[in-house]
Amino acid sequence: MFHKIMIGAAVSAALMSGAAFAQSSAVNGAAGGAVTGAIVGGPVGAAVGGVAGAIVGTAIDPPPQKVVTYVQEAPAPSTRVVVKEKVVVGQALPETVVVTPVPENPKYAYAIVNDERVIVEPSSRKVIQVIN
Repeated sequence: MFHKIMIGAAVSAALMSGAAFAQSSAVNGAAGGAVTGAIVGGPVGAAVGGVAGAIVGTAIDPPPQKVVTYVQEAPAPSTRVVVKEKVVVGQALPETVVVTPVPENPKYAYAIVNDERVIVEPSSRKVIQVIN
């Protein structure tokens, strides 16, 4: 009985916060994670799922198609850039990698690392999208 009450409370709290902040991806991620966690793992699952969902929800929204197209068509630099670290969405590129601003949209920049084109947030150098 106690578990059902906790699950109900977690789901209610998650849904209310999601409805109140529908435009916030972090809140939506937390709500979705809490609901999924509650279904799979009960109250503890709801707590863990909420935290994990909030982290995933804070990822930057995908760039507009115009930015993706620009990065796909941009000429590659003459010198190949190779780093040991795997290029991962949400992780910052090393300081040694030169990022180039997207001319028509300064909210985005790009780099070509390990033969992969990546779109990054210029201020944090965080990878937003890897283009295959």
